[in-house]
Amino acid sequence: MTLPKTAPDVAAVPPVAVRRRGPRRSVLFFAFAFAVIADPVSSVAYAIEAALRALHGDLALLLPTMSLVVGLVVVVTANYWQLVRRFPKGGGAAAAAGRAFGPRWTFLPIGALVVDFVLTIGISIAAAASAVIALFPGLAPLRIPLALVLLVVVAGLTWFGHGGRLLFAVMTVAFVVISVAVLVLGFTAPHATGHAATTADPGRSAMLAVVLAFPVAMALATGVEAPSTAIAQLGQLDDTHRRRFGRGTLALLVVIVGGLTLALTALAVRLHIGIPGTDSTQIADIAHAAAGPGRLYGAFQLTSSLLLLAAASSSFQAGPGLLKALAGTDGRPGVLPPVLGRANRHHTPYWSVVVYLAAAALIVVASAGQEQELVLFYAVAVFVSFLVGLVAMARFARRENRTVLAWINSLAAAAVAFTLGVNLLRGWPMLSLAATLLIAGGLYTRWTRAGRPTGMEDVEAHAEAD
Repeated sequence: MTLPKTAPDVAAVPPVAVRRRGPRRSVLFFAFAFAVIADPVSSVAYAIEAALRALHGDLALLLPTMSLVVGLVVVVTANYWQLVRRFPKGGGAAAAAGRAFGPRWTFLPIGALVVDFVLTIGISIAAAASAVIALFPGLAPLRIPLALVLLVVVAGLTWFGHGGRLLFAVMTVAFVVISVAVLVLGFTAPHATGHAATTADPGRSAMLAVVLAFPVAMALATGVEAPSTAIAQLGQLDDTHRRRFGRGTLALLVVIVGGLTLALTALAVRLHIGIPGTDSTQIADIAHAAAGPGRLYGAFQLTSSLLLLAAASSSFQAGPGLLKALAGTDGRPGVLPPVLGRANRHHTPYWSVVVYLAAAALIVVASAGQEQELVLFYAVAVFVSFLVGLVAMARFARRENRTVLAWINSLAAAAVAFTLGVNLLRGWPMLSLAATLLIAGGLYTRWTRAGRPTGMEDVEAHAEAD
């Protein structure tokens, strides 16, 4: 039907400047959102396998376990939804802790993030190397050198600053699109099936098995905090639009990460894809069984490895940026040596990058380039930050007499504390907590000696804005 040609409603037509702003803002949101969620999306590459290993290969319990994981991710995301509303200029858990309990508590989530960034780089690089080896098995004897080469390359690219953000967004979208194609083939016309047995008899209570296994796979939640701090980069937007960008990114994160995780888990169960061999990964085996050894499988491995490198690169920017902010400026006193704040013309704090490069290289070598060796450590430090943020938001709710919200935040904090506690009981992850507390204590000591300069609550926002 042809509509009559009428004069446009002048009141409904925005000015030229406003009309132009719409498309630009859409492109900005695309680049921002898909770049920021690269870390949690990339976690799909190893979180499902981590859960299956914790279940001792019991595929029958894999989907319930990952459903519980996704549920807790939603709970944590809901807290950061509140943080974005309260702190539209950025700041995350550090800002919440500082304003809820005093500036000294700011250093606990900051210490957790410093450790988390190092582990994100290490596990992402190791997982990228595993993805490459799954595609080219002949490289298996060179796992550690390959991982170290990838690490140096990614660190070197940070010299050029944040110019690759749009590229990270494209990598994330490419991985999601190809994953969807693999899923469609896997559920409609799989090329093969695995030989893993599906058993409902794990040798203990099924509920206990799930409860003990899901904390390991909570590595999937890492990166959930990123939108609440990354909105500080959006200085060209007002508070209202920063809130929209932050919340829109959080919603996108839940939909994509939750959807991909549950779909790939269901496909693994359907195709009987169990614990992989030493030169492969579960997600690679899923793609191979679904798509066969052709181009789609190659594209899946390529995009997954690039996405993992993008996640590492993101932490190579955020981590040194945090150290730079802690080093302070002429107008904002800091608590770290000024050398860590020295930057090149691309605003990259190169000595801070070297610190993260050395720490990540040590982790890669210590784990023999195996990402599954690092998963246990990974879901500890960042959960300290989650816990502090949730407790802070519960306190805000109580101060404002929002009883229902206070109970919700308190229950969420209890769930996060339980997850953290179960992981710590495994023994070695205590090293992550020890590193977090050591760094937090060191920063607090330096802050005290520096005369307790103000503004520490906003150091995460400064790190992103700078």
